[in-house]
Amino acid sequence: MAKQEADNPQIKPYWGPAGGWGSVNSLADILPRERVNPEVARELVRQNKPDGFMCVSCAWAKPKDHHPFEFCEEGGKATAWELTTLRTTPEFFQKHTLAELREWKDYDLEQQGRLTHPLRYDAATDKYVACSWDEAFDAIAAELKPLDPKSVVFYASGRASLEASYMYALMARMYGSQNLPDSSNMCHESTSVGLKEAIGVPVGTTQLVDFELCDAIFFFGQNVGSNSPRMLHDLRDCRKRGVEIITFNPLKERGLERFTDPQNPIEMATLGETRISTQYHQVKAGGDIAAMMGIAKFVIQWDDEAAARGDKRVLDTGFLDQHTQGAEEFIEAVRRTEWADIERESGLKKKAIEAAATVYARSDAVLGIYGMGLTQHVKGVENVRMLVNLLLLRGNIGKPGAGPTPVRGHSNVQGQRTVGITEKTELAPIDKYRELYHFEPPAEKGLNTVEACHGVIDGSVKAFIGLGGNFLRAVPETAAMEEAWPRLELSVQIATKLNRNHLFPGRVTYLLPCLGRIEEDRQASGPQAVSMEDSTSCIHGSRGKAAPASPHLLSEPAIVGALARRLLPANPHVDWDAWVADYSLVRDAIERTYPEYFKDFNQRLFQPGGFWKGNKAAGRVWETKSKKAEFLVPSDLSAAGFEDAPGRFRLMTLRSNDQFNTTIYGYHDRFRGVKGTRDVLFMHKADMAEQGLAEGQIVALEGDAQDGKLRRREGLIVTPYDIPRGCLGAYYPECNVLIAVDHHAEESFVPAAKSVPVRIVA
Repeated sequence: MAKQEADNPQIKPYWGPAGGWGSVNSLADILPRERVNPEVARELVRQNKPDGFMCVSCAWAKPKDHHPFEFCEEGGKATAWELTTLRTTPEFFQKHTLAELREWKDYDLEQQGRLTHPLRYDAATDKYVACSWDEAFDAIAAELKPLDPKSVVFYASGRASLEASYMYALMARMYGSQNLPDSSNMCHESTSVGLKEAIGVPVGTTQLVDFELCDAIFFFGQNVGSNSPRMLHDLRDCRKRGVEIITFNPLKERGLERFTDPQNPIEMATLGETRISTQYHQVKAGGDIAAMMGIAKFVIQWDDEAAARGDKRVLDTGFLDQHTQGAEEFIEAVRRTEWADIERESGLKKKAIEAAATVYARSDAVLGIYGMGLTQHVKGVENVRMLVNLLLLRGNIGKPGAGPTPVRGHSNVQGQRTVGITEKTELAPIDKYRELYHFEPPAEKGLNTVEACHGVIDGSVKAFIGLGGNFLRAVPETAAMEEAWPRLELSVQIATKLNRNHLFPGRVTYLLPCLGRIEEDRQASGPQAVSMEDSTSCIHGSRGKAAPASPHLLSEPAIVGALARRLLPANPHVDWDAWVADYSLVRDAIERTYPEYFKDFNQRLFQPGGFWKGNKAAGRVWETKSKKAEFLVPSDLSAAGFEDAPGRFRLMTLRSNDQFNTTIYGYHDRFRGVKGTRDVLFMHKADMAEQGLAEGQIVALEGDAQDGKLRRREGLIVTPYDIPRGCLGAYYPECNVLIAVDHHAEESFVPAAKSVPVRIVA
């Protein structure tokens, strides 16, 4: 297929709702571009259904009682993207050097289609050439064996199944490496750290049923319309029964404003809409701690007044006394906080915060839903802890219809952590590994994503194995990372399509094409199923039935098993061949390793709605240091991690409506009115005037990390937008070049991509 270009940029307001005909038309647009065959219609009907396949994009929960079409616009695009009939063959690489391909855009690379053959990089020609699977596995193992395992990174993207992830983590540790970073490190590690510290579990406590039982939802920093649109059905149902939805987000995101259900014929025919948010507060980027502090201040003030009158308390004092630690210190800190500071740091007026607090104080069951708008800040962990503080004040954890509800990104990113993809020794099943497989696992902490980036840059990381993903494009410090990557001794990428990471070879480089989740995976015992975990800790089976894109593809478990056999000494307690032949044996191994979560795993694999792995905090059992839910007094009202200064802005990196993570489906961000380009800088009109900038002017951004390094992004179109003053918005991953590798969340090391210090260069 010919290389395509973005052209004819158009930027004008879009007034339609989320969903509706806009969603239908957007999905209809991608199908001919991917040249899908009629098979895609059959697969879309199977998507997110019992005995079907789990969507390859987001991790939102799959209902027991499903809709006729249980996929959204983004999920439909992901399915068309995987089932494309376009192919990237060895002949393609004979026509293009990697140096040439590095000039291509992300969309153009992936739009060439599915990879068809295992490939080896040939430095003499700067091209990939076809090779056999045996050659690839033998060469990779030969390169890895002499290396110090501590210098090798085993990265996993959030798409790999529980089965592949379990095998991958075991292989890495049997080799001797604890370096198992994954995409959690880039998004919700602040959740894993913050919730674990506060309530004893690293994940949310709620399930889909809680949407039927809540009477208010507080929403922070998550764009449901582009990132997890199927949740709009749950939000719509809540609004129909009168649930108030209070949203805190810097940008007005259409999915949190209005929704037309594409599966409702009456709404589609009449252009009917459901108003989603009953209040919408455009908090300043990094201002959520201050906003929540303001809500808490009102609630505590009203409780003080009720206590003085002898009326019913506003705080759940019984819950606080029995189940929490540190409430008194937190309440006193709230009382001491000045309103002027809250208003300055949140960007909100006291009256607006009072309106939100009024809803919170009168609601009996509150869901706290959030995304990376909380986690990707320097104080991201404190953002999460502050939301827990707010929920604890009125006992909104561990009761029906209430609790923290983090919205995870990739479809199995939470599940990978459950089965051992982690750099943290305390989260790995070390004792079970010893018992089951009779080897001594590495005991030291491994490298997270930020530390892996440092290791690539300084040369201490010698080899990188990527189980999916587009690591180089997803991480911060893009320029330095791309410059350092060719110094690796070994780079191995397991993928379905070509992406930018593949264009930066190490000394020895292999590109290994794998089956997609929607494709039939036939092994020695017959067709296989895999499994994954959604955002609500429910486990689902997934069965692919589509014809594979090429007869030369291997499944992810088959690739991991084949490499493990060549890399590791023989172990009578691990039969890699048997596991590859029958994935149910891998699930048996997962059950033996994690009996608390995976009892009767194979029997429950295709249970409608999935099976819940359980959550102790949901039952008010707190596995914290104090054995109670713990309050935290935040260290700062701003989560940004840097001071405001003249000319310094807070940049938020954003997804468009036409992408999922680093995968770009096209150049149309419908909800923000952008078409034909991704080179956009969203900016408040008053800030434009103050900087002397005109609409449509082309500018550059420079990072303002104060570390002496130049980070620059050229060619951005100034676009007036409804955004808080002092804040800017621009697209991810193109603007990752502006993020210093050390600009990350404290404790969790999540890149702080939602408040990046930058300056505008006209």
